[in-house]
Amino acid sequence: MIHAFFKSRRWALWAYGGGALLVAIIWLQVDLSVQINTWYRTFYDLLQNAAESDVSQFWHLIFGWEWAWGRIFFVIPMIMPQTFIWIAVPIVLTGTFGNFLVSHYGFRWRQAITENYIPRWRHVEVDIEGASQRIQEDANRFARVVESLGLQVLRALLTLIAFLPILWTLSGQVELPVIRDIPGSLVWAALLVTVGGMVVSWFVGYFLPGLEYNNQKVEAAFRKELVLGEDDKRNHAQPDTLFSLFTGLRTNYFRLYLHYGYFNLWSNAYGQITSLTPLLMMGPGMFTGAVTFGLLNQVSNAYGQVDNAFAVVLNNWTVLTELRSIWKRLHEFEDNLDRYDTGHDVGEDLPLPAV
Repeated sequence: MIHAFFKSRRWALWAYGGGALLVAIIWLQVDLSVQINTWYRTFYDLLQNAAESDVSQFWHLIFGWEWAWGRIFFVIPMIMPQTFIWIAVPIVLTGTFGNFLVSHYGFRWRQAITENYIPRWRHVEVDIEGASQRIQEDANRFARVVESLGLQVLRALLTLIAFLPILWTLSGQVELPVIRDIPGSLVWAALLVTVGGMVVSWFVGYFLPGLEYNNQKVEAAFRKELVLGEDDKRNHAQPDTLFSLFTGLRTNYFRLYLHYGYFNLWSNAYGQITSLTPLLMMGPGMFTGAVTFGLLNQVSNAYGQVDNAFAVVLNNWTVLTELRSIWKRLHEFEDNLDRYDTGHDVGEDLPLPAV
């Protein structure tokens, strides 16, 4: 799975060159997020004092234009880099190109795995359970899930590097008793909420990986019988057999729905807790005048960035469950390929042994 892509000269340019380009794009996106965070404070402070401000400042902060001598003049980006339009356009462009590159990166990884599996599978005479599904479906899902999750983890690390100093500094604006005396209180709050959420999620989602693994096994058995029935309905795909397999599949799905049901209940509750935390910590300061509307929005955005980075595992718990299940199936498949390797392509006509 890993060696086929990252230890192959054929795929080295994509694996490492494409990976480096993705890192650069993500870092640029994180830097733009920092600029948007700073813009929030300026913009929402302007709205708070709208009655004492000129509407031209509003248009200036959004579009970067000024009205003079009866004409609209666009501000040069270097003069007004914190104008929304000059931040939003690069975000849109890098996001679009990044998604395009990620799609190709994931497919190249799948191709590398497929090209590694097919010759090895041709060397096996025994029937390996779900071989077609492992090569066609699981290889595709593994590449896509790992690529997506890996990029999210990378983005989380770069986000923490960029936003932790910002959130630590903004923590000095917290006005709650006791908490205001704790340096970096907003950072510690995000960390404690995330760690607590991960511990609870581990217990709540304990049975999910095993159920996902069993689900793929019963799906594979049901699909295999249907495929065999396409060529030979006389000996395969009998109604009793198919309905029996489907009953086992239904039972596993219903158990999966039940466990995902209470896991989603917890996940949704956790989302509400994290969105409320910065408001609870900063909101009281607005009534004393210590916190402005712009500062509240800047803190809320920065806290959300750090919280999402801390919670990247928690937010992708179901994806990790799926990945663990896929990894287990592909690992077993690779073990079987090595165990039953005949050393030759069993589909070829072998020469007669020497007399």
